[in-house]
Amino acid sequence: MSQHARNAKVFRALSDEKRLRILGMLQSGEKCVCLLFDQLGMPQSTLSYHLKILCESGLVEGRQEGKWTHYRINPEGSHKAAALLKSLTTLHMSADTTGKAARPAARG
Repeated sequence: MSQHARNAKVFRALSDEKRLRILGMLQSGEKCVCLLFDQLGMPQSTLSYHLKILCESGLVEGRQEGKWTHYRINPEGSHKAAALLKSLTTLHMSADTTGKAARPAARG
């Protein structure tokens, strides 16, 4: 899988209101899938789909305990996502022959 494809998984995970709600719930700590199910009021299959996307992105990780899975925000995945956004939105300016930073080309 290319780096661009891996990066796209992070943004895909963040591009849905339901997944953002799940992340919001996980901000206060690890949650059992049963609690997420009860509080979000979405079908189990829908919740599983969204959790799968969040886990594949690296933003969330699951831990099996008995018959239930407990989910939490993955600190490493969160750090990587923040660094990715910063790297993709940072303007890189090239130096001209005088050693001064050149202005970015105007788009039109």
